[in-house]
Amino acid sequence: MKAVIQRVNEATLSVDGDIKAAIGRGLVVYVGIEQPDTEADIVAMCKKISAMRIFSDDAGKMNLSVADVRGEILLVSNFTLCADISHGNRPSFSFAMRPALQASLMFEYCVNVMRDLLREHGLSDNVKSGIFGADMRIDQSNDGPVTIIY
Repeated sequence: MKAVIQRVNEATLSVDGDIKAAIGRGLVVYVGIEQPDTEADIVAMCKKISAMRIFSDDAGKMNLSVADVRGEILLVSNFTLCADISHGNRPSFSFAMRPALQASLMFEYCVNVMRDLLREHGLSDNVKSGIFGADMRIDQSNDGPVTIIY
C-alpha cells in the first residue's frame, strides 16, 4: 500500500465538472492499494495518518494531528501510485490490486476505517472521498507544502 499525504488549506474533487467532495483545512490522501494489501494494512495506515502530528501548534512546531485541529480528510483512490517504472518508459500497474471490484471494496473499507477513527473525536463527517475508478479533477491549495509518503 502506498499513500501520499498532503496538508492543505482546502481541496475540491470534481467529476465531469460536478463537485463531488470538498474540504477545508486538513489532508488530501492519495491511496494506492496493491495486490498483497490486507484490511490490517489499511487499519495500520489509517491509524498512522489520523494520528500524524503535522499541523503547527501555537509555537509553530508540527505537533498537532488532523483531529487536534478539527480538520478534514479527502481520501482519493489512485492506482497510479502502484506504478513500476523500473523497465522502459511506460509504467506498469501490475502491482495494483485486481480485480477492480476487490480494490474498490478495499478503498471503501479505508474510508470507513478513517471515519471510525475520527468518530472518536466527533469528526466522522470530516472524512470525504473521491469516486473509485472515476476520472477525477482535484484542485487543492497545499499548506507548507507538507507532503508525506507512506
